[in-house]
Amino acid sequence: MPTITLEQVSAVHGETPQFTAIDAVFPAGRCTAVVGPSGAGKTTLLRLLNRFGEPSGGRILLDSEPIAALDVLALRRRVGLVPQRPTLLTETVRTEVQVGRQLADTSIGALLIRAGLPAAFLDRRCAELSGGEAQRVCLARALAVRPEVLLMDEPTSALDGVAAGAVGDLIRTHTADGGSVVLVSHDITFVREVADEVWSLAQGQLSRTVHPRDTGAGEQQ
Repeated sequence: MPTITLEQVSAVHGETPQFTAIDAVFPAGRCTAVVGPSGAGKTTLLRLLNRFGEPSGGRILLDSEPIAALDVLALRRRVGLVPQRPTLLTETVRTEVQVGRQLADTSIGALLIRAGLPAAFLDRRCAELSGGEAQRVCLARALAVRPEVLLMDEPTSALDGVAAGAVGDLIRTHTADGGSVVLVSHDITFVREVADEVWSLAQGQLSRTVHPRDTGAGEQQ
């Protein structure tokens, strides 16, 4: 089961500490949201979880094994990152979704539908996509390699309500199947709907917080 554990993890940006000696467990089969003010290090934290960056101290474990001991490409197949600002690598949606794994058109279409896009998008050129469409293609690309953990950075920032609902459904399906989701979001309505637990990253510290659905009010960002 894909449980992520942080043990005394620290990170710096340039020479400025972003967070220091944080501990947390992000359990399997659950969606964990990380909230907090802009610049607190939330995106940095996500990037550390699949080694797009390295902590300045402490260690991160996946199923009790330090991720630093794992092959980085194998790790990124198990722990997929969907960034807020999508980077598309190929000319068409079909080839983009197949970056990590060759798939039949029917499978690509099914992944696009899971990500909230029509199956017919597989024939679209990547250069023609809006920001929200590109973000969802990146999500389909991440899903193609069947990750155990999904890391999602502001997944609803460029989406309307219908598309955000599709992403919420995808998260619930992934966790129901035993996978993990760790998401960063300022969208408290979305967090209230999909997260099983919420952590706050602020002033260099990470702490469990009261779930918004339990208070009926959102955190001020």
